[in-house]
Amino acid sequence: MEPFPASQMIVGAIFLICVGTAVLGALIAALTARIIRSVCGLAICCIGLAGLYYFLNSPFLALMEILIYIGAVCVTIVFAVMLAEPDEPVRDENFGSTLVWGGLAVLVSAAIFWGLWRLGAHQDWTAPATRVTDGSVKAIGYSLLTTYSMAFELISLALLVAIVGALAIARTGRTK
Repeated sequence: MEPFPASQMIVGAIFLICVGTAVLGALIAALTARIIRSVCGLAICCIGLAGLYYFLNSPFLALMEILIYIGAVCVTIVFAVMLAEPDEPVRDENFGSTLVWGGLAVLVSAAIFWGLWRLGAHQDWTAPATRVTDGSVKAIGYSLLTTYSMAFELISLALLVAIVGALAIARTGRTK
């Protein structure tokens, strides 16, 4: 008897490909200096996340990840970049200030990560009593407005922040 059947190895490989795509896209988005490359990294990261959602047996959420984040957020940012002026003045940044703000960002990120880890590790994860297995649009709409209303509102807040950010990028690039 095999310790790991071939089907488990294939599923594990698909999972690792999706995680690798998400991490690679996040690194591209965070580490590049050009905004268009960052948007492409964001799109790659969202494709990896959509693959993870599909892997977790949630094709509707995977499709919404692609439609909302790639189809709306990334396209909005690209339009904002196209609206901005191409010849921006060169800013003289102070390296010490960048180092301080970068260190502060790392500390805040580490604190949030630690808090989420602690919350997840010390939580009793019981299965929900009932689950909608229908998969129809009516059942999904009902779930979005009852069980998952907080996630639904957070997604709309993320879209609002993305649109305002794109408008701010477009506005600051124009001459007054």
